[in-house]
Amino acid sequence: MTLKIADINIKKLVGFIDWKLLVFLTLFLDVKLIVKVIAIVLVYLFQFDLKFGFRLKNSRLPLFYLLVIGIAVLNALLYKSYANIKYDAVFLTGIGFWLLCILSVHQVKLSVEKNNPGILHNTILVFFALNVICSLLTLMGIMAEIHTLNPYRYQGQYQKYFIGTGDYIKGLTFDVSTTNAVINAFGVIYFLARKNAFMALTCMGVMLLTGSNSVNLMLSGILLLLFIFNSTRDQKSVIAICFIFLGVFMTNVSPQNDDYIVKTYRKIINKELPVKPVVILNIVPVTQKPDSILSPEEKRQKTALLYLDSVSKALAPKISGVKNTAVTSIVTPLKHEIPVPSIHTAPFQHKDDSTGLKVKLQGFVKAEKPYLVEAAQLTIPTRLPGKVIAMQQTIGYLKQHPKKALTGDGMGNFSSKLAFKATGLGIAGGFPARYTYISSSFLTNHLDVYLTFFSKSEKFHSLINSPNSVYDQLLGEYGLLGLITFIIFYAGYFLRDPKKLTYGIPIFILMAGVFLLDYWFEQLSVIVLFELLLLVNIKETAPKTLSHAK
Repeated sequence: MTLKIADINIKKLVGFIDWKLLVFLTLFLDVKLIVKVIAIVLVYLFQFDLKFGFRLKNSRLPLFYLLVIGIAVLNALLYKSYANIKYDAVFLTGIGFWLLCILSVHQVKLSVEKNNPGILHNTILVFFALNVICSLLTLMGIMAEIHTLNPYRYQGQYQKYFIGTGDYIKGLTFDVSTTNAVINAFGVIYFLARKNAFMALTCMGVMLLTGSNSVNLMLSGILLLLFIFNSTRDQKSVIAICFIFLGVFMTNVSPQNDDYIVKTYRKIINKELPVKPVVILNIVPVTQKPDSILSPEEKRQKTALLYLDSVSKALAPKISGVKNTAVTSIVTPLKHEIPVPSIHTAPFQHKDDSTGLKVKLQGFVKAEKPYLVEAAQLTIPTRLPGKVIAMQQTIGYLKQHPKKALTGDGMGNFSSKLAFKATGLGIAGGFPARYTYISSSFLTNHLDVYLTFFSKSEKFHSLINSPNSVYDQLLGEYGLLGLITFIIFYAGYFLRDPKKLTYGIPIFILMAGVFLLDYWFEQLSVIVLFELLLLVNIKETAPKTLSHAK
C-alpha cells in the first residue's frame, strides 16, 4: 500500500509541471551564450520537432523572425556587403541569433500546445519562485558579507554596494539586474491577474531590490491604469500595497535612488539643481577656538582640557623619568570612546576605479580620436541622455541616406548587440580577433555615443546613457521595412485577437516600453518568457471561443 501511494505521489509530482519547459527556461535565460545553445540542443533531443508552421496567414509562429532575416539578406545583396569576409562572419553570427529566436519560440509553442493551462501555470509559478529564491539568496549573501541589514545605505568598501546594490541582484539568469527587474515586473502583472497576492507582492519586492528605476516607472504606470480601469477590489488592495512597497523603498531603503531620478529628470529638461553650500569640516581643536563661538558644552571641554594641560606641564619636571600612577590618572582623558571610522574617510567614498574594460575603451578612443568627435572630449559635451542622442542619430542617418531608409544600414552595421560584439572590445561578449569588424556608420554614431559616457566616470554608466534599443536596432539596421514588419508580424501576431488576452495586454504594454532599454532579441532572455506568457494567455481563452463558435 505504501509503495502504491508513493508511486501515485511521484506521478503527481512529475505531472505537476512541464519539467522540460522549466529546465529549458532556466538554461536558456542564463546570461552565457554557450548555456543557451546547450539548452536548445537538450530540448530538441527530448522534444524533437521541426514543423515550424510559418504561413502568411494564421502563421503558427511569428512570421517576423523569417522576414527580418530576409530583409538582412536583401540588404547584403543590394549593397554587396558580402564581399567583405569580416562582415560575412558578423552576418552569419547575426543570422544565428535570429535562428535561436525561432528555435526557442518553437519549443515554447510546442509546450503550450501539448500541456493543459494548469500545468503551464504551475511551471511558470515554479520558475518565478526559483528566481525569487536566487535573488534573495544573493541579497542575504551581501548582508552577511558587510554585516548590515540594509546594503542600500552601506557606504563602506568604497561604496561597493550602496546605490549600486541592485546591480548584484541578478536572479536565476545571472544576467544584468535589468533583466531580473523585467522578469519580476512580468511576475507582478501575471500573479495579480491570477489573484496570487503573495507571489505578486514577492515579485514586486524583488523587482524593487534590483534598483531599476526605468522598470519601476513603467510598471507603476501600468499598475495605475489597472487600478483605475481593470481590477477587482482585492486586486486594487494588492496594487495599493505595491505602491506602498515602492514608497518605502525609495524613501527608507534606498533614498539615493530618489535623488538620482530627480537629477536625471532635471538634466533631461535642462534645469540645474540648486547648488548646495560646501560644508568644510572643522578640524580646529576646541582649545584653539575663541570662547565667543563655543557652545556651553564646548566651553566646559575647553576649560577641562586647558586645566589638564597646565597640570601636566607643571608636574612634568617633577615626574620626569618616574612612573607615577596617580599623575597618570590625572592626565588621562576624562572620556574613553571606541574609535569609529569616519564617514568622510576614503573607504566610505566612491572610488572610480579604472577597470580593464574602461582602460581598453579609453585606449580605443585615443586611437580613433579623429572619428569619435564626442567621445574624444574630456567632458560630456551634452546634457541629453545617450539613448535620446542615439535615436536622433538613427533618424538623422536615414534622412542623410534616403536609399537606406527602406532596408536600413544592414545587420551589425549601425545599432545592435552584434555591432558592439564585433568590435572585439569586450562590450557585449567576445568575438574572434581575426574577424573583428566596425562599420564607419556605427563608429561615428552609436559607438561614439556609448564611448562618450562609458569610457569616462562610472557616474555616467547608466542605462539611460546606453544607445541599446530594439526600436533603434530595427530602424537603423532593417529600415522602415524592418519596423513595419515588427509591428505587423510580431506585435500583430500576439494582438490579432485582443479578446483572448487578459494579463497579456498589460504585459505586452510593459514589453513595448522595455524594448526601449536593450537589444532584447539578441539578449535571448526576457523575450522567451514574454512569448510564453502571451501564448499561455491566448491558449487558456481559446477553448471558450471555439466552443462558442460551434
